[in-house]
Amino acid sequence: MWTIAGKLTPAPVLDHLDLVAGPVAAALRALPDGNRLAVSEIDATLADTAEFCAHYGSPLDASANCVIVAGKRGDTIRYAACVVLATTRADVNGVVRRRLDARRASFAPMDDAVALTGMEYGGITPVGLPADWPVLLSPEVAAAPELVIGSGIRGSKLLVPGEVLAKLPGAEVVEGLARPA
Repeated sequence: MWTIAGKLTPAPVLDHLDLVAGPVAAALRALPDGNRLAVSEIDATLADTAEFCAHYGSPLDASANCVIVAGKRGDTIRYAACVVLATTRADVNGVVRRRLDARRASFAPMDDAVALTGMEYGGITPVGLPADWPVLLSPEVAAAPELVIGSGIRGSKLLVPGEVLAKLPGAEVVEGLARPA
């Protein structure tokens, strides 16, 4: 079923919630399409996208990265998750900054991203994020038949259809979100 799995051994995620972060497990239990996702355990030292793809034989263009962005206007900070293919970069200072109605936008500091999401840095995923955060998806991510994304921990990956990500709470497909790397 998962043509992008390479050397991974995908298993139904709802049967293996011990392989995902707590907030991710809670979100998956409530997700109507949770049965369409798979999880695979990986070597946590190989969680970074380039190393993961090289070692496990999963295509780079079928991997999506989730980055947390903090937008600031005055004393107000707004957070958003941006999900783009690993072959692209999120337009943080243009599209995302405007979407957050911020004067300044940048990647959230690692400690903030970890504390606010309840996930490990390098494993942050759009599944299970705070309910009031927008989840901004590039059109390429939303249209992908299958993707590899983080699981909330560095020791596993989720396999998911893009259309499932587009149905997540707070999800928005945003034209121009992704720029060539």
